Amino acid sequence: MLDVVQEHAPGRAGELPGSVRAFEAPETQISRENAPAPRFSLIDEMIVERGTKADWELLHDLHYKAENLPIGPRFWKLTLAGETIGVLVTANPKGLLKERHIAFPKLKPGGSETKLTNTDRYVWVNRNMRVISRFVVDTMYRGIGAGYRMMNLASRLEGAPIMEIQSSMSKFNHFGQKAGFRFVKPMNANKFEAGLKFFRGHFEASPSDYEAILAELDAKAPAERERLLQAARDFYYRHSALEKTGNNRDKGQGRVDAMEARQVIKSLQQITLASPMYGVWKNPDRGRTLPERLPLSAFDWQGVNEPLREPVDG
Repeated sequence: MLDVVQEHAPGRAGELPGSVRAFEAPETQISRENAPAPRFSLIDEMIVERGTKADWELLHDLHYKAENLPIGPRFWKLTLAGETIGVLVTANPKGLLKERHIAFPKLKPGGSETKLTNTDRYVWVNRNMRVISRFVVDTMYRGIGAGYRMMNLASRLEGAPIMEIQSSMSKFNHFGQKAGFRFVKPMNANKFEAGLKFFRGHFEASPSDYEAILAELDAKAPAERERLLQAARDFYYRHSALEKTGNNRDKGQGRVDAMEARQVIKSLQQITLASPMYGVWKNPDRGRTLPERLPLSAFDWQGVNEPLREPVDG
């Protein structure tokens, strides 16, 4: 390629300053990728594999539901150089779920069920579904795409035909959508109206203001505080399916009566105000034998709803 440049130097005798010269310059090639995307340099070294409860205990304080684990937990971890930097917990799904009945209308009770048909429904759900119940990534590794990649790969390795998730955060952070999950329209909590009525009948503070409710409770005389706190415990136990199923079903109200104020108010807000989005993902690798561990970059080998492929060169 021939470039022409202007030299600003004093001219020789008989020449004007700034004479024009020509010289050969190296050829410059510029290439542009279609739809370029950033790539975290350590993604190939991050591994998704089976974990243990010990991995959850390393990171569970970063999760807002750190107090307990769901029924039938299984643990998946994301590691880098042997260090656990992410944990995903799957669990047994709920037997009945109104959002599930929208996505799978044939599973919805019709009103004429028998013990046999109800039992068959539970057996089918437990055989074909798992739910993503807890998920946390170390704060040092957020914002690099690790979350949705791990969710997709762990769901494949879990092996269930259908994976569910209920996540309030999915309204604001679309990690579930990026992992391939399809969501139904958000719905209010089952006890939304009853819970609001209770809060407004007993507290001046907004039902959503956790600290203000606790401050209002603590400002009352001891006898009045205990009376109000017990009313909150009674209301929560009466309306909470969680306290009457699973590991809690044999504990009765005794477990709830032992709750401190912070746990009671938090639990009340959960059954009143929570409106997690329900999502579902159908496993394209159902029935296949997959590796026991996968690099996080395996997410990019295929589409989110396509069977797992071999690594793609480059």
